[in-house]
Amino acid sequence: MCGIFGVYGHKDAAALTQLGLYSLQHRGQESAGIVAVDDIGHARVSRAMGLVSEGFADDEMAVLQGPIAIGHTRYSTAGSSAIENAQPVLARVRRSHIALAHNGNLTNAVELRRALEDDGAIFSSTMDSEVIVHRIARATGDTPEAKVAEALQGVEGAYCLLVVLDETVIVARDPHGWRPLVMGRLADSIVFASETCALDIVGAVVEREIQPGEIVAVDSHGIRSLRALESAPLNRCVFEHVYFARPDSKVFGGSVDRSRRALGRQLARECPAIGAEVVFAVPDSSNSAALGFAEESGIPYELALIRNHYVGRTFIQPTQSGRNAKVKVKYNPVREIIEGKKVVMVDDSIVRGTTTRGLVSLVRAAGAKEVHMRVSSAPIISPCYYGIDTPRREELIAAQMTHEELVRHLGVDSLGYLSIDGMLSAMPEGPSGYCHACFSGRYPTATPADPELLRAGSAAGVPVGVA
Repeated sequence: MCGIFGVYGHKDAAALTQLGLYSLQHRGQESAGIVAVDDIGHARVSRAMGLVSEGFADDEMAVLQGPIAIGHTRYSTAGSSAIENAQPVLARVRRSHIALAHNGNLTNAVELRRALEDDGAIFSSTMDSEVIVHRIARATGDTPEAKVAEALQGVEGAYCLLVVLDETVIVARDPHGWRPLVMGRLADSIVFASETCALDIVGAVVEREIQPGEIVAVDSHGIRSLRALESAPLNRCVFEHVYFARPDSKVFGGSVDRSRRALGRQLARECPAIGAEVVFAVPDSSNSAALGFAEESGIPYELALIRNHYVGRTFIQPTQSGRNAKVKVKYNPVREIIEGKKVVMVDDSIVRGTTTRGLVSLVRAAGAKEVHMRVSSAPIISPCYYGIDTPRREELIAAQMTHEELVRHLGVDSLGYLSIDGMLSAMPEGPSGYCHACFSGRYPTATPADPELLRAGSAAGVPVGVA
């Protein structure tokens, strides 16, 4: 997952974009970047590794002038975390420029790249997004949005795109609608963002969601919508509501906080913890689900784990060693709440099990009499090829152990997962139209022909995802 943000028609477009990226930091922490286009059509870029707060010095922001800007926070789904893979991409083509920010993962990127290289294309990165840049550069459409539509023909997988062609901003969302993308207004300016919380921070009013398969162009001639992509079944990512999106956002037409509370209530119905005295969340992404569990079960909700907010999201660290280190400094238990109690610890998901096992040990050490683990999603048993960093089944603990083995390995007294049907029933627009391949193993599209080649792009010279 990545975060994308763009502004058209505001004198402080780059500054607004920087603010928007702060609200999307949870979607990617490896690098951040902004491309700005000034009043005479000159495009400039600033990219850096690390957080948004670390990436843009005052002197760099000072040169990012103009009424157009797009930005990106990166979370790589595979491959190297390196500056050459930071976004937005900025390419110069025939006295013109193409800037692109991408959230998603292309499942046929290897094949597309090979075809381009066979035709003479030279790549400067290992990310799948650069494939789209080359295809846009070769497109022959007579309008910017027509060029983007042509470039996306035959592109498979998940994508939400922000593209700048000269002085036109184009957004596109894949026909399956895997990732969220919204449009808002700030006075006479148009703002695009991965989540509504990023519109809130700049004072923009949400206008509507960009529809699956839709391409929207904004320039001095106004706003144009194009439906040039082949229609496909709706497959929005259920994990956006389970974990990734911020609870103050509306995603896929519904409140993330409301859906997470519904997940927690359903979890309490399916997996009650009889005799438990305290419910608490693994903060912060599980807070709403734990509140829902407490509301439904009648067990008091407490703030029993305190999170160090100067440590990033453990799941989206690019390496396992990084995840291990972050877990050790990320949480601290409140002994006065836990000691001598039978507790329910609610988390949104268990991916690799690193965080969970460490947290159970912390809670035991704080004196918990019993620890009952409850998870507000189904077991993750399959790799995701649409933008989540679960590329190998061998890394997924629920795919490698039986339920009884998981209980012993995590060190809990009991473990309860939400069912797939229960999870889908909590979604804001009903249970249909969601991708749940990572929970069910049922993929809505053809999977990559060689997932390991896609994953190994930095070493093999083929593209890798940047989500």
